[in-house]
Amino acid sequence: MSRIRHLISIDDLSKSDIEYLLDRADDFLDVARGKRRLRTLEGKILANLFFEPSTRTRMSFESAMKRLGGEVINLGTLEATSVAKGESLADTLRVVEQYADCIVLRHYREGSARFASQICDVPVINAGDGAGQHPTQTLLDLYTIRKEARLNNLKIALIGDLKYSRTVHSLIKALALFNAEIYLVSPETLRLPEEIMDVDVTFVECDLKEAIENADVLYVTRIQRERFPDEEEYRKVAGSYRLTAEMLENSDAIVMHPLPRVDEISYDVDGLKNAVYFRQAFYGVPVRMAILSEVMS
Repeated sequence: MSRIRHLISIDDLSKSDIEYLLDRADDFLDVARGKRRLRTLEGKILANLFFEPSTRTRMSFESAMKRLGGEVINLGTLEATSVAKGESLADTLRVVEQYADCIVLRHYREGSARFASQICDVPVINAGDGAGQHPTQTLLDLYTIRKEARLNNLKIALIGDLKYSRTVHSLIKALALFNAEIYLVSPETLRLPEEIMDVDVTFVECDLKEAIENADVLYVTRIQRERFPDEEEYRKVAGSYRLTAEMLENSDAIVMHPLPRVDEISYDVDGLKNAVYFRQAFYGVPVRMAILSEVMS
């Protein structure tokens, strides 16, 4: 029997649930790399409903489903759908669930995935809802940390946009289960919201130099232009942080990024052993295979 019906928030998972999914992802590594074939989701259809742009999340879900023998249907561009004619989200969901065995939803409105799970009979997976949660990104981040460093008693620096980054918000909640010490590096106007700090974690606010000297993991985020209500406010903080190879000369910390990057990590970091962000993108496939297998079992 499945342990998970819908995946909406990292808050819905216990530490045991998370460890179980990460262990399941290990079982799918060779399948994700194309070295072994599995057809466990043959005959199943996944519907990708993305109301915001996405490359990695959408394609990794599609890759994960196809590697397991399933099929994928996509919403496509909003201009070419009934959404452009004024159809409500509820009606779109109720129609699409007639065509698919599982729905992956990314929507600009916080709470939309929870709403979908309450009205749909098929499993719903939250692929990001506004500035809310992005639980599958969190699981692949945890998986990357476990593969490339260690998960328990971790010292991790979160760098960049800590206010609007849903990946950071979800990751903090999960790290609280693994006794992490978290260093916060951000512009003053993009500090972590106080409600996100209401978890059992040691927070240290510091500058980038101190974070590099102390952390096992440097988790860098993009300053998200699209989240700013005012363009002028974005310009004040754009380019605030830029991690370079020279800055990492004496550091063993791994560097992660949910991608896409703009200018916050210099390209000369790509060749260092510290850089794991492209492997992090790959780990999204086995992790999402584990999730899809679980909710559709």
